[in-house]
Amino acid sequence: MNQQFNAPAPLQKFGTVSQRLPIGLDEKTRQQSVDHLNQLLADTMTLRDLYKKHHWQVVGPTFYQLHLLYDKHYEEQSALVDTLAERIQILGGVAVAMAADVAEMTSIPRPPRDREEATVQVSRLLEAHQIILKECHEYAKAADEAGDDGTNDVVVSDVMRTNELQVWFVSEHVVNTPLVRAQ
Repeated sequence: MNQQFNAPAPLQKFGTVSQRLPIGLDEKTRQQSVDHLNQLLADTMTLRDLYKKHHWQVVGPTFYQLHLLYDKHYEEQSALVDTLAERIQILGGVAVAMAADVAEMTSIPRPPRDREEATVQVSRLLEAHQIILKECHEYAKAADEAGDDGTNDVVVSDVMRTNELQVWFVSEHVVNTPLVRAQ
């Protein structure tokens, strides 16, 4: 049964902000923040899913520790997804929501479908965190300069702090090969 669904006109187009919520910010400021937050949301959703991929596929002597760590970080990234989407809605925007749209928007490179060594997983996660943290610095500054204290607070207090903490935990799993001293 392959019927075509004729959707009515949307209530609000993606990439716009509505005037429904009088929150004391002008349209230009809200639009800039929504655009930045949607980019952070797409990248956070991608990082969240990268953690779940690695949780399912991790192998090796640190399996148990990484399996638990990846799942914990997945849950924390899931909470950030909700926080970011809610802030976008508060600003009168439309949050990116579907996997295909996220895949199109994300700045994080797509990983292979294959199972990778734990060291590669760790490196991939750290690269994704770095992308998000660079965006956080840029977007927090822009929100601050525009007077959007709520967005600045979400970006710094929630997204940046969570990602910095996760970088610390993940980076402790970076393996350095000790040098062999000649006798």
